[in-house]
Amino acid sequence: MKYYKKIVGEQVYLSPINVEDVDKYVNWLNDPSVTDNLGTSWQVMSHICEKNWIEENLKNDRAYYFGIVKNDTNELIGNVGIEDINPVHRTATVGIFIGDEECRGKGYGTEAMSLVIKYGFDVLNLNNINLNVFSFNERAVKSYIKAGFKEYGRRRKANYSNGEYHDVICMDILREEFYDKQ
Repeated sequence: MKYYKKIVGEQVYLSPINVEDVDKYVNWLNDPSVTDNLGTSWQVMSHICEKNWIEENLKNDRAYYFGIVKNDTNELIGNVGIEDINPVHRTATVGIFIGDEECRGKGYGTEAMSLVIKYGFDVLNLNNINLNVFSFNERAVKSYIKAGFKEYGRRRKANYSNGEYHDVICMDILREEFYDKQ
């Protein structure tokens, strides 16, 4: 597969999503270790649905989605996106997953998140970027805090997963906080 170094970090780079990766995405998006953290375990992802989603979102001018690719192997390991971009209020929402289980907990996600945040502030001229994370996903919460996000609220028991209710933690980061951190 051919990837493009749109945004480059030390361990990973972000490449525009590619419809040719649909099989890999379908595999990940049917894996409960991925979908539990995305809140989509109830969905059954088919090849045609994911292919259509990728093709439609390649045309979306209020969202940008990137494959997360390891610098040393050029291997696709996940996805990060910045969406719901509002150019008037200068806000957006980010989301991420590391699909390759062996690549979780190695800092790739934190670096990819920092790269997409920097892109949002420097290129898209955003001022506030937010995300939601489930309270049981402690590794992600720690990663987001490391990237500079702060909790600003919770929706209590707003996520139902594997027979239990969980809080949804609302987090955001401001442009000045991101640059003060560096």
